[in-house]
Amino acid sequence: MSEENSAVMETNAAPPMRMLTMVVYGLFAASVLVGFTGLVGVIIAHLKLKEAQGTIFESHLRWLIRTFWISFAVFLIGVLLSFVGIGLLVILAAAIWVIYRVVIGFLKLNDGKAIDDPARLF
Repeated sequence: MSEENSAVMETNAAPPMRMLTMVVYGLFAASVLVGFTGLVGVIIAHLKLKEAQGTIFESHLRWLIRTFWISFAVFLIGVLLSFVGIGLLVILAAAIWVIYRVVIGFLKLNDGKAIDDPARLF
């Protein structure tokens, strides 16, 4: 396939993938209040990651996948620590971190930019 055809395919695929990525960001934002939407979002992100390979959306989906799994682990730690009284603070910190990552990622997506390093924490 020529480079021109490849660029046309990426351009044609961009609007649906952009919208899908925005939906996943929305699901993650809603997960702060309704936890299960994050699970739906991470499933979608995992399913669409291969399709997004080589585009800016790949970095966003990797960012979101990492956000989910880290926040899920911290949430579980928070639940365990709730027995000693500091669990709610840990869960609150995880929620603030998710909001931060959703806002940063969504703003970059809105500007048409990739996430520079999806593996970073902040």
